[in-house]
Amino acid sequence: MNVERISQDFNPSKFVVYSCLFVFTILIALRQDETITWSYWAVFTPIWLWKLMVVLGAVVGSIVWWRHPHYRMEGEAYIQYKAMMMTLALHLLLLMFELLVCDNLESQRHIWILVFIPLIFISIISIAICIWAVKNDRSFDLELFCSVNILQFIFLALRLDNYISWDWEVVFVPLWILLCVSLVGVLYSIIFAGIIFRAPEVNAEQRRSSTSSAIGYTFLVIPILIFQVLLTNKLDENMNISYMAAVSPLCLTYIQLILTSFSNKRSNKWWFGIRKNFCHFLLDVCPCFQEYCNISYSVQDDEDGGGRDNVDSGGSEFQASSKSHPAIVVSKINSKPIVPIVSIEMPD
Repeated sequence: MNVERISQDFNPSKFVVYSCLFVFTILIALRQDETITWSYWAVFTPIWLWKLMVVLGAVVGSIVWWRHPHYRMEGEAYIQYKAMMMTLALHLLLLMFELLVCDNLESQRHIWILVFIPLIFISIISIAICIWAVKNDRSFDLELFCSVNILQFIFLALRLDNYISWDWEVVFVPLWILLCVSLVGVLYSIIFAGIIFRAPEVNAEQRRSSTSSAIGYTFLVIPILIFQVLLTNKLDENMNISYMAAVSPLCLTYIQLILTSFSNKRSNKWWFGIRKNFCHFLLDVCPCFQEYCNISYSVQDDEDGGGRDNVDSGGSEFQASSKSHPAIVVSKINSKPIVPIVSIEMPD
């Protein structure tokens, strides 16, 4: 476990979003199954928490931006601040949609086409934001999801208002097409990983990276496809299962996304005005964590069958052993490698 690398690559924004969606998915499934009888305003609590974090982060970041003009000259500060404000605008529109959904589930006072208008508007402006993000090398996960699903949102609104009476498997045709394209990408990643694995000139790091990507894409797309099949059969009443059983594959996808947030370092450093990596900011606030995050642990077996814990840190060399505890070795990370002496005997 290399805590130093995890702390450097951790993306707090994605961790918060995926964690809130994970909890919300479970709560809404339990509410639809009537396992819990909470109000929808309580069921949407993870969503409200997500939006609260976004608004607070943007407000604090804006205060720091305007009170300290010299911070604007730091690297890509202007691009990051502009990206933060775009994200804030999208989340405010998304919050409007979620408020309308929650109110309509409670009171049924609106038509669903009116409820979906903010989401459709988000999908339209997300196209322009995606183009801007590509030009400025920024991430655009939410914007890409909304822009490619605009037709799906329209179909959902029309079906919920009974303007169309199609089966749900027909309503989800845009999503089926998107999943088919994703499956093609999964097959490509698997084939590419197989080619890289058998290529003798490729090093071990590239093989490991391609294999990890193929496994990650597979466990990301396949559970979503299974969830879509189960949900469609549930809505069309072709299968007698609970909503909780239908969303179980989607929960697996959320768990994987939460885990991948620890290896996705592309985050906006202007949220809450910290202007640095989140974990570096946390280490500055709590210096006691620095000693722990500068250590990596690995377990190896001795030739005698015993265990040895290697602890790499920036400190000096130290070795201690006892009868009841395994040996602990602390060595410098940047120490020079020890090269064995090679003796070449020349013939007379």
